[in-house]
Amino acid sequence: MMAASLLRRDKKATAAHLKADLTRTDNSSGLRQLQELLDTVLNPEKTAADTEALDWCKCLIAGGEGFEEFCKTVRSYDNATLCGLVWTANFVAYRCRTCGISPCMSLCAECFNNGDHTGHDFNMFRSQAGGACDCGDSNVMRESGFCRRHRLRTGENVPSIPRDLLLMSELVLPRFILCIIQYLRDGYVEPDNSTERDLQKILQQLEPQISFLEELTKMGGAMRTVLTKILTNQQTFKELSMGQEENLYAKKNYDKYLSALKNSGLVSVEEKAQGSADVSVGAEGGAGAMALLGTTAPGSPDESGKEEDQDAGQSVGQRKRVKLSSSTKDPCIIESLKHKCFLEELLFWTIKYEFPQKMVTFLLNMLPDQDYKITFTKTFVQHYAFIMKTLMKSHESDTMSNRIVHISVQLFSNEELARRVTEECHLLDIMVTVLLYMMESCLIKSELQDEENNRHVVVNCSEPLLKNNTYWPLVSDFINILSHQSVAKKFMEDHSLVMLWMSFVSFFQGMNLNKRELNEHVEFESQTYYAAFAAELEACAQPMWGLLTHCKVKETQEYTKTVVRYCLETLQIWFDAIGFIDEPAPNQVTFHLPLHRYYAMFLSKGVKCQGLDLDSLLPDQEMLMKIMVHPLQIQASLSEIHSNMWVRNGLQIKGQAMTYVQSHFCNSMIDPDIYLLQVCASRLDPDYFISSVFERFKVVDLLTMASQHQNAVLDSEQERPMLEGALTFLVILTSLRIHLGMTDDEILRSEMVSQLCMNDRTHSALLDLIPENPNPKSGIVPGSCSFEQMLSAVADFKAPVFEPGGSMQQGMYTPKADVWEKEFDPIMVVLRTVYRRDVQSAMDRYSAFLKQSGIHTGNPWPPYKERTALHPCYKGLIKLLHCKTLHIVIFTLLYKIWMDHQNMSEHVLCMVLYLIELGLDNQVQDNKEDGEPCIEEHCHDSWFPGTNLLSNLHHVINFVRVRVPETAPEVKREAPPSTSTEASSYGQNSRRLSGNWRENLREAQVFSLVAERRRKFQEIINRSSTEAQVVRPKSSSTRWVPPGTPPQLVTEILEIRESMLSLLIKLHQKLSSKQNSLSASWLDDMDTSRHTHGDGITAIERILTKAAMRSCQIKRSIQDICGKACPPVPPKKNSPTDKKAMDKEERRQRARERQQKLLAEFASKQKSFMETAMDVESPETEAAMDLGASEVMESEVLYDCVICGQSGPSTEDRPTGLVVLLQASSVLGHRCKTTEAKNLPTSDDEHIYPVDTCGVAHDVRLTLMQRFFKDSSCLQSVSIGWDGGVYVQTCGHTLHIDCHKSYMESLRNDQVLQGFSVDKGEFTCPLCRQFANSVLPCRPGRSTEAGTWHTPTNKKTCVLVKEVEHLQEKLGLFPTESNLSKEMELVIKDIKNTTQKKYMDYGKNPGSPDNDFLFMYSVARTNLELELVHRGGNLCSGGASAAAKRSCLNQLFHVLAMHMRLYSIDSAYNPWTKLTQIIQSREPDGLAKERPEVPMLFRDVPSLLIIFVLTMPQPLRKEHFTCVVKMLYNLQFTQALVALSTKFSPEERQAWSTSGALMKNAANAESSFEALLSHVISELSKDKTVYKVNAEETPMLSSSVWSPQSIEFSLQQFCLPFLRLSCLLQHHLYGDNLTGCLAEEEFSSLSVCLGLLPSAPQPPSAACSASSLEWAVSAFDLLTQWCAEVTGLSQWQPEQSVTLLVQDPQWAAPRLLQLPDNYNIIFQYYHRKACTACKKVPKDPALCLVCGAFVCLKGVCCKQQGICECVLHSQHCGAATGIFLLINASVIIIIRGHRFCLWGSVYLDAHGEEDRDLRRGKPLFLCEERYRVLEQQWVSHTFDHINKRWGPHYNGL
Repeated sequence: MMAASLLRRDKKATAAHLKADLTRTDNSSGLRQLQELLDTVLNPEKTAADTEALDWCKCLIAGGEGFEEFCKTVRSYDNATLCGLVWTANFVAYRCRTCGISPCMSLCAECFNNGDHTGHDFNMFRSQAGGACDCGDSNVMRESGFCRRHRLRTGENVPSIPRDLLLMSELVLPRFILCIIQYLRDGYVEPDNSTERDLQKILQQLEPQISFLEELTKMGGAMRTVLTKILTNQQTFKELSMGQEENLYAKKNYDKYLSALKNSGLVSVEEKAQGSADVSVGAEGGAGAMALLGTTAPGSPDESGKEEDQDAGQSVGQRKRVKLSSSTKDPCIIESLKHKCFLEELLFWTIKYEFPQKMVTFLLNMLPDQDYKITFTKTFVQHYAFIMKTLMKSHESDTMSNRIVHISVQLFSNEELARRVTEECHLLDIMVTVLLYMMESCLIKSELQDEENNRHVVVNCSEPLLKNNTYWPLVSDFINILSHQSVAKKFMEDHSLVMLWMSFVSFFQGMNLNKRELNEHVEFESQTYYAAFAAELEACAQPMWGLLTHCKVKETQEYTKTVVRYCLETLQIWFDAIGFIDEPAPNQVTFHLPLHRYYAMFLSKGVKCQGLDLDSLLPDQEMLMKIMVHPLQIQASLSEIHSNMWVRNGLQIKGQAMTYVQSHFCNSMIDPDIYLLQVCASRLDPDYFISSVFERFKVVDLLTMASQHQNAVLDSEQERPMLEGALTFLVILTSLRIHLGMTDDEILRSEMVSQLCMNDRTHSALLDLIPENPNPKSGIVPGSCSFEQMLSAVADFKAPVFEPGGSMQQGMYTPKADVWEKEFDPIMVVLRTVYRRDVQSAMDRYSAFLKQSGIHTGNPWPPYKERTALHPCYKGLIKLLHCKTLHIVIFTLLYKIWMDHQNMSEHVLCMVLYLIELGLDNQVQDNKEDGEPCIEEHCHDSWFPGTNLLSNLHHVINFVRVRVPETAPEVKREAPPSTSTEASSYGQNSRRLSGNWRENLREAQVFSLVAERRRKFQEIINRSSTEAQVVRPKSSSTRWVPPGTPPQLVTEILEIRESMLSLLIKLHQKLSSKQNSLSASWLDDMDTSRHTHGDGITAIERILTKAAMRSCQIKRSIQDICGKACPPVPPKKNSPTDKKAMDKEERRQRARERQQKLLAEFASKQKSFMETAMDVESPETEAAMDLGASEVMESEVLYDCVICGQSGPSTEDRPTGLVVLLQASSVLGHRCKTTEAKNLPTSDDEHIYPVDTCGVAHDVRLTLMQRFFKDSSCLQSVSIGWDGGVYVQTCGHTLHIDCHKSYMESLRNDQVLQGFSVDKGEFTCPLCRQFANSVLPCRPGRSTEAGTWHTPTNKKTCVLVKEVEHLQEKLGLFPTESNLSKEMELVIKDIKNTTQKKYMDYGKNPGSPDNDFLFMYSVARTNLELELVHRGGNLCSGGASAAAKRSCLNQLFHVLAMHMRLYSIDSAYNPWTKLTQIIQSREPDGLAKERPEVPMLFRDVPSLLIIFVLTMPQPLRKEHFTCVVKMLYNLQFTQALVALSTKFSPEERQAWSTSGALMKNAANAESSFEALLSHVISELSKDKTVYKVNAEETPMLSSSVWSPQSIEFSLQQFCLPFLRLSCLLQHHLYGDNLTGCLAEEEFSSLSVCLGLLPSAPQPPSAACSASSLEWAVSAFDLLTQWCAEVTGLSQWQPEQSVTLLVQDPQWAAPRLLQLPDNYNIIFQYYHRKACTACKKVPKDPALCLVCGAFVCLKGVCCKQQGICECVLHSQHCGAATGIFLLINASVIIIIRGHRFCLWGSVYLDAHGEEDRDLRRGKPLFLCEERYRVLEQQWVSHTFDHINKRWGPHYNGL
């Protein structure tokens, strides 16, 4: 057999041989051989994991050459003009709104960076579902935005490809693809739960094959063309797919495929015939229903109903029928799937296997090929119904949704393509039908209105389909295609489609119904409302906005009419289905009325943009009355919810009320609702409308003139908020103009102003809060230019400031002054607030503005704002303000407020006045009152003569008849007539009145809103329906009284004799609490300009002025009323019960005020305390509070314990301690020589080397010493603690140590989650709450000797030197065992536990006393050095005054000293002797045995100072301290000379040596640097090696010549660090003040302070460093001795010892790395950078800002011993303090020990905002101030105090 022989040969050779055969003209033998070979190689019965087949294919395709070379060759013929790079979720891509035509446009980083987008509105984003790069596609983006490569269209001029290059591919690939398909067929099992994993397994095995296909697509256009041919060729598919007869395997395989096809529930044609007869086909889950989509031969006249078993879990048990009329036109709309080419079957399996990522990527990678794109789109549409079905069954619907959208967004964003598919494949019909079908699977019976007989069905919001947003991909596609004008027009022209869509929308009408709980609280709060709101927004509102964008011009009128017509039809069907007549069912509310909102929005659009006449679109009055009911119900329910009437329904009902008005929902929900109500109000009878409102709000019973009433439906505490709600609603209804005539710009402006008035806002928050067209594809982009222009017009930018407490401010926008003055609109604010407190916040800000600008100082009322003119269509709305019912309500309320009836409030008055003012400003144009003749006559004609507000204002009302409870004060108490019946009827009552009241009786006004409304409704019904009367449940006109209610109602007549005007004037007097507050002539001298802002008095004056201007009659009336100036009767306190209620209210009010006052006082106290106690950032105030200072002076120091509050000294048995925080710190170790910060590397060429840091330098020095010298001596010659030293800081509060122990116990038992760990000894200071972890005992103060410690002495130096020596030999007295000493030992233990072991053990033998000794004195050194750093590195004026926080160095020194006294220094080795005496050289024999000691010139002088002070008995006399400093200064100065001499060139050395030698004999030789320098040079020159080392380097250095001045300066600089530390130590031990001075005087000032100089030289800057020297013995002998130690060494030691001579004590302040200005530089370099440890790209990369290390945050890859890399690094680099920048989030996290916190971001965008997690993706820039604060907190170790939100990291970062 030929194939077998071929198989044995070398693959490459075979391939080359076959290719040669095939390129001949007669290639039949070649073909045959190839087919046979492929039969064997690509045998699908082998396992897929066998890679042999793949290798063969690669070789064959390449035709003999290497596959890599072949790829290169093919790529060179790439003719693609599109980028088309496909990416998956989490990829970082860009979107530029300036360049995009479709809003889904996206670019890969490479194309974005190579295009020019400067100044564009772009952002970076993390892809959620995956996507593809659109660069080069002019359908989706403008060409100006293409990158260089795609703009030049380099692909077009590529030469055409030689035919034979791809010959083999054309022959091999069809078989290869078939092979993949056969594997897929074979592996597929219908998923039960058990086989889910098997699908994954198959896919894993196929991974290499599919990846290979993907590789091919990446070879460019030429290869894609070949693949397209193969995938779409129907002939090839036919030949290969069926399987030849004899091949049994292939046959079986094909059958599997057919059965899979069948199972997809899409019926094949043969079954269709039977299907129509029997509706419920297929028993499997949804297959029966799915058949419907196939079987409704959609042209068939009968509507096919379908039945389906309800899930057992649902509440409705019976089987329900849902009618769905699929009157779509074309029988092929959802035909069964028949596959005609490979592409179709591949897509089929992709869907079956739930969209595996690799397959999706392959299918998308092919898209740049146009032919493929079209075929693939059609195929995708053909499978659409099947996709939906698979999606509904899927367990992983989220992932699957993302993958579906990943594909569909690429296809449907292209208008040309979408239009084509719509025409050729009925895309719209398919989409709508599929959506309908999908929602049908989860319908339940609606319970709205008539629960029993309701025939309406709604979606069930608790179904997973809605809860998990499973419908999202399909809806998203639908919205996407509707954004194309051509498609949307097609949709709106097709009436059957619009009708279908309306029936789809009606599934959401009335969903998620809430029923008010009246008895007990609900047990389970359902969260279904999330699903409901999301569904209405996404499935109903967004498609609506999509359609609305295409209805903008006159030409599109027809579309609007169509939609409106079907909306009304569907609404009518809905009203019938829910059995609605005229009253909504009580205690029910649904927030979801999408049909109403469709209707409203199309009405608004039609009137606003298309010039349609409103009346032509409106239904009859009866329908309008029905339409208004449910939106009004929602408004009333909002008020009920805020009045706490729904509390028993739990928090979720509040959540719904808030979501309904929230910025993303409001313009699809509350705005259309209010607009619809405005339309109804403008067309219905105003009296009917007003009375409906008050009845809905349940406050009808309250609107009575009587002082008491019974309300059957509200408790009395709910009456006030409900009344306020009703009035506020009326004000909003009559004053809101969003849909009634405002232009888009005016709307944007008012939205912006109302949001800014509530609070200052960041730019992004504002963008988010302005309700945008919620459909993202509407083309109105939030970031459009008008937004920015408007923002700069109404607001000022407040740059991000920094608060000392460290809280980060963002850049904010705040309203301009004239906005507050002219544009603040409280009504808009009320409409837009989600939380009621925001309204208060806006008012507070408003009054603050008025106070500040001096306009008004009191408590202002919401200002009244002039409104935009009404669009002529809506003029009818004004009738509301001019109807008698409203005027009666206004009159009644004015009267009640004046009479102080209960449940009135300032807010009620405010709204009433607002309504009056609106009425005055909006007069009804035509006063033809002939609307409905004489209907109004019966009832309240006598209240007011007409409907005009102006004429009614001054109409006086004399008597009113009211129904009141018998107990009310209005009832005349007369002896009852002889009738024994209690119930007094009308008759009796009136008979009881005296004669002259009888006439009045006829005139008295009676008013019942409800009766009024009933009659109106009846009349309208009668007029509109001549058929049967509406039968409605009888309910009497007055409310029924629940049985057993107290007193009966009786009718009384009240004498009123007031008009609205007179009431206003009386209220003015009442408010201003002055009698006759308005003089008769006040109108004439009125200054109208100050009327806009003010309180109620101003408002009344403004109204009276306006009224007077509009009518002379009113002007006269006002003057009359004011002229009478009768003292108004103080309103009588009505009755005891009423009085009680009033008092109660007043008492409550007073209590509230008292409470407020107390709180305010408390807050201010707290604030002042915090300022003194906590202000870590402002040290000036604390200079005085330095504890250590005063200690030694007073007789006995007293401490206050902040726990028990007692004050007393610290004693041996009951010691007091300072609250301290111990932390390990490496800040000092990170210092460098240069003051410049190092740059963060942002490219592969830059690096950071830590060799020049302080920590490294000291390590190297110590290691070098330990190589040559005795270990114990080495450990006393340096300090450690540069890295990992222990820093001690205190808040300055003290407590008894036993109190502290009990405090810790209580913390331990308190299981509240604290941010710290009590077990580790952490706590917060009981007084100031500062974080702490230990207590530092205070040494008892000694009173007796305090004076003598300071007395200056005249003892000679030599005497003092001797005394010091004796003191050192005095062995430390072991302190008696006492509580104090125990505590001190404990603190030492704490200190040791603070840092890691590696930072303590530097000796050769760990744990030796020498090691301990070194660690202890280094703690003191670390704290001194850090304090110096905090003072700015020097003690000049700034550093001296800045008492660097409260220092605890004094106490720390005593604790350390006590511990160090356990060690005595062997006098033979005591450095003091070497400092102060000439020693006879010892016998040399010792040298052989042990290493020498460290020479004095190598030792670290500050370390010696601390060792001396700590080992001498405490307290130390100051004279001894000064003596020690003097002696050490000599050594330091000598070291300076030596270091200096090594810098000279040999010639200079020679010169200085000789010039100095001449001065040796002068009197002051010992204090002149020339003489000493020459001596040092000559001594050291004895050994040739000392200066030889530097000889090679000198030519570079010697460019500058050393003058005496430069030498003096250099010596001073060398000695300054030692002087600073000594001075600081002296300050803490003896309380000496630090004198501030100028920088150039620092040396002399410190010398005087330390007693090295008797007085400051004049001028101070002329100080000479040598003049401070004071030698105990001959200087030259001592120098000789010190130099000899060095020269003696170098004879037998290598030259490194010399490097030890040149120590430089000066370090610059610690700095963090310098970051680049633009964050993108960091992001682009690091977010794809591989980790150095694990070589993978980390999921969360982070950067250490101290040393620049790149680490994986939370990465399991780099864990060591269960600790993640960031935590490890923080221990290694910062001794458990780490500062990391998270690359993907732009935020900084701080790790401190076992806790961490989010610090915030140092990168802000152009508007001064952080962008955490890069969600917005705007360009970010470094904020220098923030970075400085971060650095400052790091250096000052205050992370723990300033950042409040800490949590444990459990080593997981």
